[in-house]
Amino acid sequence: MDLDLTGKSVLITGGSKGIGLACATVFLQEGCSVVLVSRDAAVLETAAASLKHLGPVATCAADLSQGNERERLHSLHPDVDILVNNAGAIPGGGLLDLTMERWTEAWSLKVMGYIHLTQLYLGAMKARSAGTIVNIIGAAGRSPRYDYLCGATGNAALMAFTSAVGGKSGDWGVRCFGINPAATRTDRMITLAKTKAKTAYGDESRWEETLKGLPLGRAIDPLEIARSAAFLASPACGYVNGTVLDVDGGMAFRG
Repeated sequence: MDLDLTGKSVLITGGSKGIGLACATVFLQEGCSVVLVSRDAAVLETAAASLKHLGPVATCAADLSQGNERERLHSLHPDVDILVNNAGAIPGGGLLDLTMERWTEAWSLKVMGYIHLTQLYLGAMKARSAGTIVNIIGAAGRSPRYDYLCGATGNAALMAFTSAVGGKSGDWGVRCFGINPAATRTDRMITLAKTKAKTAYGDESRWEETLKGLPLGRAIDPLEIARSAAFLASPACGYVNGTVLDVDGGMAFRG
């Protein structure tokens, strides 16, 4: 199926690995040019090198937990057709496990990072009456649990933000929607699983035990999230706006 994305420019935060790298792969396969953004320049360049055979890839190393770095990114790449907000690594743990400083640090990247970049890019998209913003959020925002309280609360805030922005941006010809991945096979999934194992069993090496009972008997492949993002961002799904799609294999309904 031709998604009619050829020639579109896509900026992807957290683009050097995991879901972000998978998104870059799929958008490039669909004929887009891509800008990858992450904090680690060396990892970013390695990721870009692995993709250059698919199409045009640019990079920008930036610490998106910092407002001035978000503004620098925007100044370097001000005009994109599709913004994919994906950067963020909120730690696991309950309310008594994380300091307020850690909450602030985590939210400065994922929550405020998404909000600020959306604000920066929405203006230009509004001016040209075209553009799409994709927020990769997380299933914990829909099904919050105490052992991932900081992340669940931040995700819930981003879900509300996404829906509110999308509810208005359609008036300007701009779409804004979100995707809530559940357990996805990334390095981050393993990190969170180790935190859960340490809490549950006192031994992080037992992390695989925390992944039992997943829908369809497996974690999500990052490419499945990336394909969802590309499909929903394409003209084929041009009326998708303001919504947040749960991609969890039905986990929310398993009790």
